[in-house]
Amino acid sequence: MALLAEEIVEEWLNRNGFFTIRGIKLGVHEIDLLAIGFNDGKILCRHVEVQASIRPVSYICPLPKNIQNATGRSANSAKKRSSAEISKGVEEWIDKKYQHPRKIKLREGLLRDKWKFEFVVHKVKSEEELKSIEEQGIEIHRLDDIIAELSSSKTIVSKASGSDLVELVLLGKTENK
Repeated sequence: MALLAEEIVEEWLNRNGFFTIRGIKLGVHEIDLLAIGFNDGKILCRHVEVQASIRPVSYICPLPKNIQNATGRSANSAKKRSSAEISKGVEEWIDKKYQHPRKIKLREGLLRDKWKFEFVVHKVKSEEELKSIEEQGIEIHRLDDIIAELSSSKTIVSKASGSDLVELVLLGKTENK
């Protein structure tokens, strides 16, 4: 499911004029998408992570390590979390997803410009967790909104490499340009 969602997001970025690299492997770490585009003579750099779940049963972010050790709960425990546990889990998740030294080095190697951090989700277990991610400076996009934008045909490019998948998802509901 995640790879299909990444392909839809990549198509959305491409149709909006961004050049993309998807699925960058850095040892055990991965970057879902890096996108570079231009607007009014400015370079725009985006690091986009994607998570799509139809029926989420757990939180996006693992339980903080110190709480795992203290309580014996697993990293992906679905047990209700306190606001403090959510906040600390989000901090650790952001460090891993966006601020890992190898990811910083790769981004700076491509372009030293300021990178914008974004997260695409479908359904989530905890809106509080999503709000905490947003409060840490990560822009949140809903997969449903991206698909709606693709169906509206109001993008710079009418089709890119992922258009077959998008057309299948939309089942011919796009407006003609």
